[in-house]
Amino acid sequence: MKKFLLIVCILALMVSLTGCDTKFDGSRTGNDSEFIMEYSVLNKTDTQDLIAEFGDAISGKIIVQKGSLSIKIQKDEEEPIYESSGISVSNEFDAEIDESGTYTVSVTGEKAKGSVSFTVVTNQ
Repeated sequence: MKKFLLIVCILALMVSLTGCDTKFDGSRTGNDSEFIMEYSVLNKTDTQDLIAEFGDAISGKIIVQKGSLSIKIQKDEEEPIYESSGISVSNEFDAEIDESGTYTVSVTGEKAKGSVSFTVVTNQ
């Protein structure tokens, strides 16, 4: 009887663990001038504030190996300077900064695998 109870408990535990949906498995780094993520699983939204001056650009590099991403770069509640959803192919872009301030980069993944990199490129 004890063996039967042990087997039932183990099976219940296995079923409950397979029901867990992993939100993020990877690495992330960010500061005032860059936001870098590499992941084998991304099923959530992550954000990072970047500080940029007039004339700078935020350079983005997106690598999609699986799933899809949505990206938004926005200063406060203003119109986004870059926005794209349903991204399923790799891409690179530069978003020009017309007004100094803090820009929030938001990355949302849906069953995504790959990497993203956003770097403030100063106007020299």
